[in-house]
Amino acid sequence: MPYTILIADDNAAVRHSLRSCLEQHNDWQVCGEAENGKEAVEKVTALHPDVVILDFQMPVLNGLEAARQISIIAPNLPILMLTLYKSEQLWWEAQAAGIREVISKSDGGPKQLLVSLRCCQDESGA
Repeated sequence: MPYTILIADDNAAVRHSLRSCLEQHNDWQVCGEAENGKEAVEKVTALHPDVVILDFQMPVLNGLEAARQISIIAPNLPILMLTLYKSEQLWWEAQAAGIREVISKSDGGPKQLLVSLRCCQDESGA
């Protein structure tokens, strides 16, 4: 059974690029996409993904607020934040919101994201 991933980013090109990259791995499947934080929370409830990738800056609910809500409805669900705005303060706020890791989109992001996803998958036993 594939390890399912929900991608939430307001940029359609980023979502498409992530999906293309992730689906090159046979054991991973993108089960859904969201273009804002509110939609991400709704899709977690509907789709029950194994992991969520959230952008920080999104309309309606930003990534931190979406993570807070997701952590309430799915407390053991790994959440990764992919952002252009990585800072120590954001890292602390992300940890408090239930986000496992903050990954910079520009600083080796795609490679680090794949490593982080593999760690989440290994920890789940999937």
